[in-house]
Amino acid sequence: MTLPQTEQLHPNAALLNRGDLITSARALAEGQIAAAAVVRDALGNIAQGAKAMANTIREDGVLHYVAAGSSGLMAAADALELGGTFSIPPARLRIHMAGGLPTGAEMPGGAEDATDGLLEALGQEQGMDTIIAVSASGSTPYTIAAANIAQTYGATVIGIANNAGSPLLEAADIPILLATPPELISGSTRMGAGTAQKIALNMLSSLMAVELGHVHKGMMVNLRADNDKLRGRAVGIVARIAEVDADTAKHALDIAGGDVKPAILIAAQGVSPEQAHARLQATDGILSIALTQE
Repeated sequence: MTLPQTEQLHPNAALLNRGDLITSARALAEGQIAAAAVVRDALGNIAQGAKAMANTIREDGVLHYVAAGSSGLMAAADALELGGTFSIPPARLRIHMAGGLPTGAEMPGGAEDATDGLLEALGQEQGMDTIIAVSASGSTPYTIAAANIAQTYGATVIGIANNAGSPLLEAADIPILLATPPELISGSTRMGAGTAQKIALNMLSSLMAVELGHVHKGMMVNLRADNDKLRGRAVGIVARIAEVDADTAKHALDIAGGDVKPAILIAAQGVSPEQAHARLQATDGILSIALTQE
């Protein structure tokens, strides 16, 4: 029987030698680079998945991130960053990790085979919901069960896996194959497969934000500045786009309650917060269009 790609032995595995850590480090670095490169082969489906995610947010649906083990950590990291980066409301996000999210330094292992309670955890998804299911093998029982449950409710399933022809990719509406080479350390998919998963997840959520109009000329404009670091970043964004000085940008942010998009309109065009919000609502939140309105 042919082993899945992620379970095969890497031809450079023998280079990992405790007596020569420089050579070992070089082999690991090259393995990471090779893993990252495979994402290029999945650009079409990644873009399609990002559109599905954007539609879910537009329709007040929920993005469900589902995975186990190290794939679960990759998925959870992406979900947890969407609020601070793009102001995606917490009510629009759910994280389902086999065994639950770790609260200490120990990962739940056997939980990836357990599907009891998954139906209750997922709830009754709606057709506008999207499931982002991640599994290196593409055959993790927890993840497969979640994908099957989702499809019974008509939700869109984005499946991310590192083995071609795996059950998760077969079940997904939008299959994203990340055909990473075998791992340098056989039996662990936290390196190559995990790296490719992290890149694909970052791209999915970033492209979703682009589609939603939350990115303007490479800047994250759906930001709400609620701490010192973000306030400093937001002042720079408002000043750059509105072409005003830092004091004007800061004043606009203050009267916009820290929301960057309306602050840009206030600073650039001298409108009131109410007028800024009305323009954004009329243009589906697309700043580039709102800036052309009079």
